[in-house]
Amino acid sequence: MFVDDLPLDPERSIPTFLGREPGPGQRWSTWPATSPTERGPKPHPPWLVTSAGAFDTELGIVKTGKEADVYLVERAVPDDPARSCILAAKRYRGVEHSDFHRSSRYSEGRGMRNTRDSRAVARGSAYGRSVSASHWANAEFEALGRLFTAGLPVPYPVQISGTEILMEFVGDGVQAAPRLAQVRATRAQLQEYLDQVSEILRGFADAGYAHGDLSPYNLLVHRGRVVVIDLPQLVEVASNPTGLDFLHRDCVNVCTWFIRQGVEVDAEKLFGDLVARSF
Repeated sequence: MFVDDLPLDPERSIPTFLGREPGPGQRWSTWPATSPTERGPKPHPPWLVTSAGAFDTELGIVKTGKEADVYLVERAVPDDPARSCILAAKRYRGVEHSDFHRSSRYSEGRGMRNTRDSRAVARGSAYGRSVSASHWANAEFEALGRLFTAGLPVPYPVQISGTEILMEFVGDGVQAAPRLAQVRATRAQLQEYLDQVSEILRGFADAGYAHGDLSPYNLLVHRGRVVVIDLPQLVEVASNPTGLDFLHRDCVNVCTWFIRQGVEVDAEKLFGDLVARSF
């Protein structure tokens, strides 16, 4: 019998007779408390642990940022090493620790359903900054889901809870994959990475999007595969008044980096190709 088959405590959604509680740095898996709309697209990958009896164990911090920090989390069923996975927990900071600053230019054309929230964000009040953090967390989770479903190389979005996004950890063991900017590669390898990045940009354009902040610092290289991260600002090119500007900036940012590494590429030609695909 698996833990998922055991009777659950209706208030905590955990097995009632496991006789164990999370220790320091642990919590019960937050998966059972999320609704279907707060979970990643189906089918859920086979590596993902969805057991109600799993513990989430915090293993350390992966990256700090102005708006969010990324932590390493192991989700595992106690005493069952076969049922475990490593996740990245991206936690957008609360108003007490961060003056949330991401430009509203990214979200032009999206809008918010709640007019009170829109006014609070515009005023920059404490409540408005809290709404902004939640808004960007949800925007990133939704972007990851759309792009993953479209077959683009992004981390699988496991779930969202408040301002925390749990997603697939890109790396080996507990070692995060390096950013493209950190990779030491041959000219042939760099050309392969450029080809992948160009294809990623085409995939975004085919779906009607620009990354909005693409650079060699939010492209990871894992086992020869380029993976895109940091997507809260995903821009809808057609509906955003400055969508083409963001698309152009993405092209220039990555092409300039490759040119500095000695790889020839025409940013304007790539941009023209993307524009034709976006409309």
